[in-house]
Amino acid sequence: MIFEIVILAMIAAFLGLRLYSVLGRRAEHEEESIPNRFDPAQPPPPAAVPQRKPAPNAESQFDGMPDVIPAVERGVREIAAADSRFDITGFVEGAKGAYGMVLEAFWKGDRETLKELCDDDVYESFDGAITAREEAGEKLDNRLIRIEEAVIDRASLDGTMARVAVRFVADIAAVTYDKDGNMIAGSLDDAVESRDIWTFMRDVNSTDPDWLLDETDEG
Repeated sequence: MIFEIVILAMIAAFLGLRLYSVLGRRAEHEEESIPNRFDPAQPPPPAAVPQRKPAPNAESQFDGMPDVIPAVERGVREIAAADSRFDITGFVEGAKGAYGMVLEAFWKGDRETLKELCDDDVYESFDGAITAREEAGEKLDNRLIRIEEAVIDRASLDGTMARVAVRFVADIAAVTYDKDGNMIAGSLDDAVESRDIWTFMRDVNSTDPDWLLDETDEG
C-alpha cells in the first residue's frame, strides 16, 4: 500500500514539473510585446495605386484599320484630339449596341428609352410612327438577327460638337400584325437585309460620355 502511494506521489510530482515548465514558458512569451498591425510605430503597407489606362493616342486610332478613307480619318483625328477619351473601336462597338437598343425600343413602342438615346428631332419622328401604328392597331414582331457590318461613314468636329455617321448592314426578321392579330406583312423565317446610316453626336466638352442619335438615313 505504501509502495503504491509512493509511486503515485512520484507520478504527480513529474506531471507537476511538466505542467509548470509549459505554463512558465507561455507566460514568459505573453509578457513580451507583440507587434500590432495597427501599431502607429509600424507604418502600414502602401496602398496599391490603380494604374490608369492611357487614353488612346490620335495616331494609334487606325491601327489595324487600313481601309478608312482620308476624310473619315481626318474627322476622327480631330475628334480624338479634342476628346482624349474617344476611341474609334470602342465607339463602333457602342454604336452597334445603340443600334440594337433603338430598334428594339421602336418596335416595342418604348418611348422612354428612345427619348434617352435620341435627340429631339429623331425622337419625334419615332414617336409619330409609333402613334400611327397604335392608332391602326398594328403590332410588330421584329428581330435583329445579326449586324453584318458597322463602319464609320463620316466624321466631323464642328466647334465642340462631334458627329460620327455609322453605316450598318444588318439582317432583320420583321412581321406586322393587324388589330385582330392577323399577320399582314413580313416573315420570321426570312431575314431581310437592312442598310442604314445613323449619325451620332456629342459635345466633346460635356461631362456626359453618351452619344445621341442625331439622324437616320437609308444606306
